Amino acid sequence: MKIAVAGTGYVGLSNALLLSKNNEVVAIDIISDKVEMLNKGISPIQDSYIEQYLLHHKEKFTLDPNKQIRDGSFSATNDKEKAYKNASYVVIATPTNYDEERNTFDTSSVESVIEDVLNINEDAYIIIKSTIPVGYTESIKKKYNNQNIVFSPEFLREGLALYDNLYPSRIIIGEDSKRAKDFAELLVEGALKKDIKILMMDSTEAEAVKLFSNSYLGMRIAYFNELDSYAEKYNLSSKNIIEGMGFDSRIGLHYNNPSFGYGGYCLPKDTKQLKANFDKLPHALISAIVDSNKIRKEFIVNSIIKKNPRVIGVHRLVMKTDSDNLRESAVLDIIKILKSQFKNIKVIIYEPILSRGGHKELMGYKILDNINEFKERSNLIIANRFSDELRDVENKVYTRDLYNSN
Repeated sequence: MKIAVAGTGYVGLSNALLLSKNNEVVAIDIISDKVEMLNKGISPIQDSYIEQYLLHHKEKFTLDPNKQIRDGSFSATNDKEKAYKNASYVVIATPTNYDEERNTFDTSSVESVIEDVLNINEDAYIIIKSTIPVGYTESIKKKYNNQNIVFSPEFLREGLALYDNLYPSRIIIGEDSKRAKDFAELLVEGALKKDIKILMMDSTEAEAVKLFSNSYLGMRIAYFNELDSYAEKYNLSSKNIIEGMGFDSRIGLHYNNPSFGYGGYCLPKDTKQLKANFDKLPHALISAIVDSNKIRKEFIVNSIIKKNPRVIGVHRLVMKTDSDNLRESAVLDIIKILKSQFKNIKVIIYEPILSRGGHKELMGYKILDNINEFKERSNLIIANRFSDELRDVENKVYTRDLYNSN
């Protein structure tokens, strides 16, 4: 079975490698450097399972020694013809950033792939895994007069993307048909988890599942962050309150670690998109999730300023531990607020991802590449997630991280 995967970010690459256990998979990306890295067995993103899998792929390596790779293959290209020609399935996993002016996802990359596929291989079954607005799949099927397009939402964590596809919480395909079930079985065949729940539904319902799921996660983060704001304001223990709540099984002791705010590829844009989808409906909660995240960052900045810092050291810009994603990081918004409202306070940054890339400054603030110099020069260090490398200067650190987890 030949399968093409467009886009080699977390979603695309994890799906490509999962499917390549038993199929011929060709991943296509417009960035030549990423294609070259992938064909050399080097991951362009930080994910330990993806890194292991690529490194040992040619040796038929598998994460489960009892379930060996059989006849699959994986390669990468930027040649559209090579990728799409004769492919039975095309998985689209290109980025869909949120357009603040239009209040919707920018789906131009998805449509560009669809047009290429229809020109090269109009019989291919196209599965969209990029996050899209509710109702998008039906509109795009009408636009291109093609019924071979479905949506299948992805539920994965950055840094654990391949793991989450090997052990999926569920598989959802936006069509109840034999061809949809056949594709679901390909995902099941590559997974290591047993008894995976498969749900077949309308693509519009599947799109809603994706946005409502991520908005619920955003809401949960926002809730515990507001709890933490209250506790900090009145000098209470956030941990005691959270654990006192969490032993109620309906609430649970999970996904409850306070932060500077939610960020990353999905939650900021997905909550904004769902809010936009509610534009003509009475609502309060969905808008409150977006607003709460903004308010939390402002509260964090005010808490920092109350400590009268002379030099604020920002320890890491990544959204969370074991991630290389800086996009929409809450820490970046903290820096922006500091820069716009407190121009006289000095800020320095420690972010190895940027310093290794040759960056010397960010927003006019110096990026240091030496952790010891960073710790020595900072009289207050802010960290969205606490790191053991800050243990010796813990008295300088301001963080809301209670559990050293994401």
